[in-house]
Amino acid sequence: MTLEYDGKKNLNDFYKEIPLIEIKKSKKDKKNKVFYGENTIILKSLIEDFDLGGKIDLIYIDPPFATNNIFTFSEGRSNTISNSKEDEIAYKDTLKEEKFIEFIRERVFLLHKLLSDKGSLYLHIDYKIGHYVKIVLDEIFGVENFRNDICRIKCNPKNFKRKGYGNIKDLVLFYSKTNKLIWNEPKAPYTEKDIEKLFPKIDNDGRKYTTIPLHAPGETKNGNSSKPFKGINPPKGRHWRSDVSILEEWDRNGLIEWSSNGNPRKKIFSDEQEGKRIQDIWEYKDPQYPKYPTEKNIDMLDLIIKTSSEKDSIVLDCFSGSGTTIISSIKNKRNYIAIDKSKEAIKVIKNRIEEEIKNNKEELNYLIDFDFYDLSETIKE
Repeated sequence: MTLEYDGKKNLNDFYKEIPLIEIKKSKKDKKNKVFYGENTIILKSLIEDFDLGGKIDLIYIDPPFATNNIFTFSEGRSNTISNSKEDEIAYKDTLKEEKFIEFIRERVFLLHKLLSDKGSLYLHIDYKIGHYVKIVLDEIFGVENFRNDICRIKCNPKNFKRKGYGNIKDLVLFYSKTNKLIWNEPKAPYTEKDIEKLFPKIDNDGRKYTTIPLHAPGETKNGNSSKPFKGINPPKGRHWRSDVSILEEWDRNGLIEWSSNGNPRKKIFSDEQEGKRIQDIWEYKDPQYPKYPTEKNIDMLDLIIKTSSEKDSIVLDCFSGSGTTIISSIKNKRNYIAIDKSKEAIKVIKNRIEEEIKNNKEELNYLIDFDFYDLSETIKE
């Protein structure tokens, strides 16, 4: 399925029309880069000039949401709309309807070219426009590479006067380039309530545990997993989960519980588990005192970066804004590329990197290792 609307371009023609500007690289051409300029021009340059096509493992973007607002910024605070002469415009979110959809489509097309075969894209968007954006992503990435529509709880409930349910969430659309994506299984610690429910038994040492069957579906004609264990055969149509010699070792170590009718089950202890699998509803509320408008929760970026990239992967954010993606990349020892056309955003990003340097002196060399490119001449209002 595709969206049809006025102004929809042929993407190959669009790509050819993007000017390729000459960028004076540093002698070392460091992996970490911060760009001040128009992102379409810079993204094409990353592909053509920096030879990064197919080499970016993770892209997170939090683009404008088609809100028709002007976001302002002043030292120490950020606002959505302000008439104060002291405030600077952070960015204008004034594209609407089909113009906004095409704006996103063009950039996603370029980002897809930059992603590696094991790469992923997380696109943060709101509930009003997000379902149209998903169709654009389906068109470029393929429906088969859609991974999740993640619901992000962003704030506490509010008493809206409009007719409709209160809005406390937005969306994160998660796609991969192929089915060979980087995936470091994320886990959340069990709560006390989880432990009470999932591990209801207590052993003589006071450790909480549960039990699971020793057998699994499917018969095996060969191998020790089909042989008798303590004189017991696996049930018909099933086999032991492990080699009989391993079952015997578990039994010697007290890791098998025998029921009153002689049925063996494996003990699973709560204190040996990493936690529970993270689901597709996330509660990562916006910072109460943001450094920049629409700043996102850094814990959410930590989760995304740890899950979908590896140490020394390159993480890209072409709507960098507050720089949270970059700070999380630094914390998690990933390389980064930041792009933004707001001079206020660039100031915030640089300041946050400097703060990180001060707070992590032992990693000083890694943190300051980035090239800055001022391409403000590419920006057109």
